[in-house]
Amino acid sequence: MLKTTLLAGAAALGFVLPAFAEITVEDAYARSASPMAKSGAAFMLIHNSGETADRLIGASSDAAARTELHTHLDDGNGVMRMVHVEEGFELPADGMISMKRGGKHVMLMGLNGPMAAGETVTITLTFRQAGDVVVEVPVDLERQDHSSMQHGNGTMMQGSDG
Repeated sequence: MLKTTLLAGAAALGFVLPAFAEITVEDAYARSASPMAKSGAAFMLIHNSGETADRLIGASSDAAARTELHTHLDDGNGVMRMVHVEEGFELPADGMISMKRGGKHVMLMGLNGPMAAGETVTITLTFRQAGDVVVEVPVDLERQDHSSMQHGNGTMMQGSDG
């Protein structure tokens, strides 16, 4: 009797808990402006197929002295300026963050060595709900953006970053 009650209680608890974010990363790549550059960036599509919104609150990588979340904002004079986004980026339930050149991205500052085509960079993305997600990001020095990607049914995050 006690065992049945415990099992029923545990099953009922499963219906009470919120559905957590289910994070997947697609189409990731990293690049630097030149082999001797001291900084680089990583771009990707981050999907949340869960029923609960989350927030990307940080990133880290052993490839650089500092890793930050950045975006580009208009300074009011028509000039786009790159800025560190300390609060991170909202990731809606059943939605997506598009990290691309000229917009949101992971900035790698103080690279420990050159970014060479064909190598990979390990980046840990930290989410408020989902925790850490480790991504192996290939270095592609030729690629420009996600313009050829079809985004399916995901919700594109739009902000003031253009």
